[in-house]
Amino acid sequence: MKNDPGSTVARIAEVLRTRIIRGEIAGGAALRQDHVAQEFQSSHVPVREAFRQLEAEGLLLTLPRRGVRVSMVDRAAVKENAEMRGALEILALRHGVRKFTSEHIARLEQAQDDCARAASLVEWDAANNLFHDILSSECGMPRLLAVLKQLQLTNSRYLFSTGFKRGWQPRSDHDHMLIIDALKGKKTDRAVQLLSMHIGTMERVGFVAA
Repeated sequence: MKNDPGSTVARIAEVLRTRIIRGEIAGGAALRQDHVAQEFQSSHVPVREAFRQLEAEGLLLTLPRRGVRVSMVDRAAVKENAEMRGALEILALRHGVRKFTSEHIARLEQAQDDCARAASLVEWDAANNLFHDILSSECGMPRLLAVLKQLQLTNSRYLFSTGFKRGWQPRSDHDHMLIIDALKGKKTDRAVQLLSMHIGTMERVGFVAA
């Protein structure tokens, strides 16, 4: 039975995405189709499609005469990223908060608990991203969610680039708990204000707050 081309594309994209986000492939590094195809024992077709997906996510760039390269993340890009997230996550929360139920609150509390218990930066990043995904989940705006996902990837890349260099240290997520409390009390304006302050804080413990 032949492999599903779609599953091959997804597998290649996921592995490369993880490597780029965690800094295992540095910004500016070249990616060659033949090398990737050989690693994954595939033809060039799914590799090209995986490259297109990652380019749409802002992780890769196709440059004239230089081929496909990993995009760079600098301080200016991170600052812009945080400002965009601050505006767009607030928009998503305002549009979706009226649909929040006790189940949403329970999921936020579990995500926050996972953040607090994280034993590594990998675990913390996954739990933190889930927390923010839940806050935005009910906005009913798929294009907005797609943009937020791309912004989230940039934030994770910066987090890993600084966090691993300086050594992982457990973090307090007091902001998360305050946001949950505001949502429990149906205090939408307070929750929005807290989320804005949370994302707008550019550096905590040596990397971008999220």
